[in-house]
Amino acid sequence: MHSSLSEGTSHYDVAIIGSGIGGSTLATILARQGLRVIVFEAGTHPRFTIGESMILETSEVMRALAKFYDVPEMAYYSSENFYDYIGTQHGVKRHFSFLHHLPGQPHDPHRSLQAVIPRLPYGHEIHIYRQDCDAFLTAIAISYGADVLQNTPVQAIEILPEGVEIVTEKGAHYGADYIVDASGMRSLLANQMGWRHRNLKTHTRTLFTHMIDVPCYNRIGLSQQAYGHPFRLCEGTLHHVFPGGWLWVIPFNNHPRATNPLCSVGLQLDPRRYPLRADLSPEEEFYAVIRQFPDIEKQFRSARATRAWTRTDRLQYSAEHVVGDRFALLAHAVGFIDPLYSKGLYVTHMSIMLVADLLLKARRTGDYSAAAFAPLETLTLRYLQMHDQLVAGSLKSWSHPRLWQAYAVLWLLGAYLEYVKLTVTRLRASSRSDYLAQLSELRLAGGGFPPFFALQEEIDGLIEEVNPEDEADVERTVKEMRRIFDSFRWLPSAFRDLLNGKNHLPNNKLRANLLNQTDGFFGDGAYRQHFFGDATTLELIGKAIAEQARYSRPALRLHRRQWARLAW
Repeated sequence: MHSSLSEGTSHYDVAIIGSGIGGSTLATILARQGLRVIVFEAGTHPRFTIGESMILETSEVMRALAKFYDVPEMAYYSSENFYDYIGTQHGVKRHFSFLHHLPGQPHDPHRSLQAVIPRLPYGHEIHIYRQDCDAFLTAIAISYGADVLQNTPVQAIEILPEGVEIVTEKGAHYGADYIVDASGMRSLLANQMGWRHRNLKTHTRTLFTHMIDVPCYNRIGLSQQAYGHPFRLCEGTLHHVFPGGWLWVIPFNNHPRATNPLCSVGLQLDPRRYPLRADLSPEEEFYAVIRQFPDIEKQFRSARATRAWTRTDRLQYSAEHVVGDRFALLAHAVGFIDPLYSKGLYVTHMSIMLVADLLLKARRTGDYSAAAFAPLETLTLRYLQMHDQLVAGSLKSWSHPRLWQAYAVLWLLGAYLEYVKLTVTRLRASSRSDYLAQLSELRLAGGGFPPFFALQEEIDGLIEEVNPEDEADVERTVKEMRRIFDSFRWLPSAFRDLLNGKNHLPNNKLRANLLNQTDGFFGDGAYRQHFFGDATTLELIGKAIAEQARYSRPALRLHRRQWARLAW
């Protein structure tokens, strides 16, 4: 390496390490905005990866990326209405569902939760088949002008006052004004700077694969009617949760147009309760664990893995910092908590929204200092901290069904408020700068609303202190949690119903009580001002109707016929 950039090296505005969904999305946006971009990818596409379950927050940021950076492809994975664009190998997600199990017992239908995802105005969410998604987004990045070098691992990076020099394993040299490391846990820059740490509250390890012949849980367990759920459990992301762990079931073959027979399966375990069984293969350990839970075991009795199981040690890691002079870590290169609640892609896309804007500003000003990119560090570390707290609290709450019944409302309320803030801000923001300024106080959940953060701290404090083995302590804690929720005057009535024993959110989101003065959708006082500003109810309803028309299947099909890049 050299003390100055090598003469004759190819020079770019931005270099990116990694062409997963984060790296390829950032490359697409920057290339579309006229920057010269190079992406280094150690492997090749298509390739197996996980992170397949979409959530409302992620889809909403995808729509914002499409709008504010003029890249329509960024919205393609935001709902089922885009199947004509992306193909039917992706599953549908009509709900988040949780079944709470206890060892040796059949599942009790009262210990279930189905959080129904609204169909209007954008369509239901999807389960992304990542090998196709990531390959597609990489191709889109190339089509907008990014250079993507597959099978090109980076060997060394030198950060210099005037730029960055990158050396590949084959000895080729490249220069850039700035570098973004989107390579995940094994981030070259995080390790080079000595920033990696594991000082986090959550403790889980994982085993995962893709399987075939995984039946809908309602076929081998209780029926949809017996549970009283609006949808079958296979029509969304199913979580089997139990003391010390949880298991995801993410089918890609769960809608009439489906063309992919696979199902993603992953088991997360607290290693303090379930130490890694080195005497068993990953597959053997998976079946040894689920054998404790008769109804989970039945769902996988005839299932077969289509690829070797992956097993890891503790998943959680983070970084002391996110940015330095002329470089930044992106999303999973900074840290990762757990797949629970599928927040990872939301963190990734919100980080891209911000870092792309900062890079475009830096190109104009020439200021690539750590200080200029400090907002990215603030946002990323805030999001990781909130996710760590939320997952750790959930894992502990699964030690007792009544704790989980109450704590689940905290997760739902936080996600709901975040989605409302993101959506309304996109619809009302006058520019990208205005959009980002209005969202500067977000922390992953709660929509930046201070009363939510106060509530969340109280609830998490109670969960940290409770002894799940002490029934009297559990009773006192749940009573206090309910009191705290009751004091939050804007708590939606559907969430109050969950606290009172209902096991699902309503499928019909358009109900008369949405117009209630306090706990309706628009709320009042500080709530209304924070989330809706001076917008009138009629104005917001008008925007919602326009959004539904714009993102409807007929409108998207018409747009595709007119604008898609088809060979003819």
